[in-house]
Amino acid sequence: MFQPSRPSPEIDIDQALNDLKKRFGAFFGRFGGGGVPILFVGMAVAVVVAIWLLTGFYQVQAQEKAARRLFGQYTPPLQDPGLHWYWPRPVGKISKEVVTETRRMELGFRSVGGGQVTEVSSEALMITGDLNIANVQVVVQYRISDLEAFLFNVADPGDPERRVRLGAPDGETLKDATEAAMREVVGQRSIDDVLTINREAVQADTLRLLRILLDDYKTGIQVLEVRLQNVSPPAPVRDAFDDVVRARVDKEARINQALAYQQDQVPKAKGDAQRITQAAEAYKQERILRATGEANRFLSNLREYEKSKDVTRWRLYLEAMEVVLPGIQKFVLAPGAGGNVLPLLTLQQQQQAASQAK
Repeated sequence: MFQPSRPSPEIDIDQALNDLKKRFGAFFGRFGGGGVPILFVGMAVAVVVAIWLLTGFYQVQAQEKAARRLFGQYTPPLQDPGLHWYWPRPVGKISKEVVTETRRMELGFRSVGGGQVTEVSSEALMITGDLNIANVQVVVQYRISDLEAFLFNVADPGDPERRVRLGAPDGETLKDATEAAMREVVGQRSIDDVLTINREAVQADTLRLLRILLDDYKTGIQVLEVRLQNVSPPAPVRDAFDDVVRARVDKEARINQALAYQQDQVPKAKGDAQRITQAAEAYKQERILRATGEANRFLSNLREYEKSKDVTRWRLYLEAMEVVLPGIQKFVLAPGAGGNVLPLLTLQQQQQAASQAK
């Protein structure tokens, strides 16, 4: 059965305070008085202050540095690794950052684990110098080079997606500066430079420009590397660009084959030409020496002939006979043999014919 709620009794504030006063008065009355003694209050305050001061100890790890702030104002120097003390909150504040770690920022995509990536088209799509559109995905590696500048020079909204806290310049500031530098470099080059030909130059120019921007902002960030992860045309025209790239690769392969054939054939041709030239030179020297020898021999005979013409003529005749007689058939005839030569010749020819017939 439904019962109506009973009205709650009214609370008398004055009566409640009087009850508390009586209870505490009875407790502290044991120490010699009905009120709160000044000594106890002082001890309580001292204990609270001691505990508060003890909270000022802090540890800086080996890979960290710490910055101290007193009432919000930075007080140098930076603290190196070790155990330190500084005024606790709310008087002082300690900000520690890892300064030796190499950090990573992704532009145009996000890694989602398991080797999978998600494309961020608003960051990745860029217009090239020849008015084409390229899908550019970039990885920036950086570290903190100046902790004071990193903490106090830039008011950055942070990046919760990358777990970058509010005020850290490696949030939106680093991302916007990287995107601006990459768009400027890509906008000055052709689509072929970005896709295939001059990727290294694009990376180097982007790195140089990004460092200039971050130094101008005094962010305290040192960019170590800018790496193009994936550069591709937009999806609707990707197949056509892939065909162009394959054709360019085939062209380069054919050119390389032709250069290899040239490098193989040219040395052979040069070797053959050198060998023919050397053979002709040897033949030339041989002919010159032979002609020179024959001329010298003729001149020698001429000089001997001029000294003694009869003797020289008879010597030349004998030398000629020595050359001619071994090559002909000779007959020795007694004086007065007369006409017996012809029958002898006929008989000898018949004997030769008979021996050949056998």
